[in-house]
Amino acid sequence: MATEAIVNDRKEIFGWAMYDWANSAFSTTVGTVFLGPYVAGLARSAAEAAGSTTVSFFGIPVAPDSFLPYCISFSVGMQVLFLPILGAIADYSHLRKTMMRLFALIGAIATILMFLVTGSLWWLGGLLFIVANLSFGAAIVFYNAYLPDIATEEERDRVSSFGWAMGYLGGGILLALNLAFFIFSEDLGVPSELAVRINLASAGVWWLGFSFFTWTRLRSRRAARSLPAGETYASIGFKQLRKTFSEVRHFPETLKFLLAYFLYNDGIQTVIAVAATFAAAPLIQGGLGQDQTTLTSVILMIQFMAFFGALFWGKLAKWIGAKQSVIVSLVIWSGVVIFAYGGLKGEPGAVTTQFFILGAFIALVMGGSQAISRSLFAQMIPNGKEAEFFAFYEISERGTSWIGPLVFGLANQMFNDLRIGILSLIFFFIAGLILLPFVNINKAIADAKNYKNETV
Repeated sequence: MATEAIVNDRKEIFGWAMYDWANSAFSTTVGTVFLGPYVAGLARSAAEAAGSTTVSFFGIPVAPDSFLPYCISFSVGMQVLFLPILGAIADYSHLRKTMMRLFALIGAIATILMFLVTGSLWWLGGLLFIVANLSFGAAIVFYNAYLPDIATEEERDRVSSFGWAMGYLGGGILLALNLAFFIFSEDLGVPSELAVRINLASAGVWWLGFSFFTWTRLRSRRAARSLPAGETYASIGFKQLRKTFSEVRHFPETLKFLLAYFLYNDGIQTVIAVAATFAAAPLIQGGLGQDQTTLTSVILMIQFMAFFGALFWGKLAKWIGAKQSVIVSLVIWSGVVIFAYGGLKGEPGAVTTQFFILGAFIALVMGGSQAISRSLFAQMIPNGKEAEFFAFYEISERGTSWIGPLVFGLANQMFNDLRIGILSLIFFFIAGLILLPFVNINKAIADAKNYKNETV
């Protein structure tokens, strides 16, 4: 049953932010560090045992190092297909909290079951990741859609930044604990393979356990709506979505903002994704030649510094305005790729120091630019269509995430220089800097407020 709508409640906001703390363990421990190398190693061993260079996945020959990337691409495709439908169902049924809890539960359990991935069950790691990643994206849609409900317009930048900050802190703490456990696992009498499996499962336990803070504090809004005779939630979802597509012309500034976000966020995600590849490459190939210890240290530093960066950007948005603060972050992102191209040279020790400084600037703007973008978008959404619009927001982040890596890869291949590859990403930040100033935020907010939502 729905409860009284209350906004700016500190306990509810903390409960909402704790979900970011909870699910970020999946992104850091599973997605960023442990699952990819572990599954690739198991698949490689299976291929060698069969006297082949590939493994068979349902009869399809797959290169061991390509298996998980294929699973990632498939899960993103599934998100693009299903998230808008799920958002429409949530907006119609008013079961946003129930659906968020369901997908969080599925994702966490799938992550815990990764403990079973070993030996000949290498393929199970990919299947479980597909389920977990799809559930992760679905739950995030409903999580983001709560932002307009729990915070007033003047508080959304701060609340959104707080959520991102808690995510970086929670994900960073578990990653630090897991890395320490992995490094000292042999000394503790735990085989390294078992340590990886424990770390993978721990992300699911963390995700599920801390989610209970969210379920106990986050209120449902509006009473659940029953289905009309002869309808299913799927049919209602398609009708709602079709209606939304027919009405997007009423929100030109919101669409303009989404286009700008598509571009600059793709640049952000690509810098994060390729930073380790760039840093680890030998100096003669245009990289930094950094060892694994340095890379791990920088990853952890970025996680914890991003906590303070996200909080700072919430204050900056209050001082100079949300759109202006995003523009400032894009200028800094442009500086990051320019410095990565032209700097980071000299003696190995000096390069390592410069790399840490570069990581600090990335941490400063990484959470802030994304947090303020989310709160800005939350103000441009018509009432009653929060989950639908945030579904488009989520798939814009994931569905276009192949463009930046493609540009980086092509530039590196054409010039045989990783530095030119990283510099090519400045296109995305410049495009954002060109488009974002033309977004009329006040008109976008007015268009959303003037919209009269009539459900199907």
